[in-house]
Amino acid sequence: MLQAMDTGGKDSTIKHVFSGVNPQGCRVSSFKAPSAEEANHDFLWRYHKSAPARGRIGIFNRSHYEDVLVVRVKNMVPEDVWRRRYDQINAFERNLSLGGITVLKFFLHISKDEQKKRLQSRLDGPDKRWKFSSNDVKERAFWDAYQQAFEDALNYCSTEHAPWYVVPANKKWYRNLVVARTIADTLGAMDPQYPPAEEGLDRVKIPD
Repeated sequence: MLQAMDTGGKDSTIKHVFSGVNPQGCRVSSFKAPSAEEANHDFLWRYHKSAPARGRIGIFNRSHYEDVLVVRVKNMVPEDVWRRRYDQINAFERNLSLGGITVLKFFLHISKDEQKKRLQSRLDGPDKRWKFSSNDVKERAFWDAYQQAFEDALNYCSTEHAPWYVVPANKKWYRNLVVARTIADTLGAMDPQYPPAEEGLDRVKIPD
């Protein structure tokens, strides 16, 4: 799972870190404002539906943490609602873990000055202007509120079965290195194996 402030580098991290991964076994899910169908279910429904199948890699570009971040900052639900979501999120991630899913959560942390540089770069560059949204400037006004919301999410929801990794992300190369190294180390510890081959293949002769 990747979370960050706007321009934090979620898309870029996915592009660089997973460029060598076979796309047949990897799926990226991006979560924006919920659809009408999603809004008619509990807040975790759409995320659980996108959880990877056994043997697959699932990448969440934003995640269920939006429901204790933007929802909190914009006062979309009462405080007693978003506060109890920390426990619901922990239970959800524990359930994923018990089901055999290894959960890694990365917060790509950039400074406010770095965000300004990246927004300005998008505004100035003809090849990047398509990425610029005036809404990004409006969201920047909530910087301090988002920082507090992120801090609480990290403190309440970093667990043994689903730890948070806070990644210094001002330097893109270092951000990519940290995320890639963490994933590689995790996969190494998991020691994945090829599926067993059918019996008797040593006796198979390929006809001319």
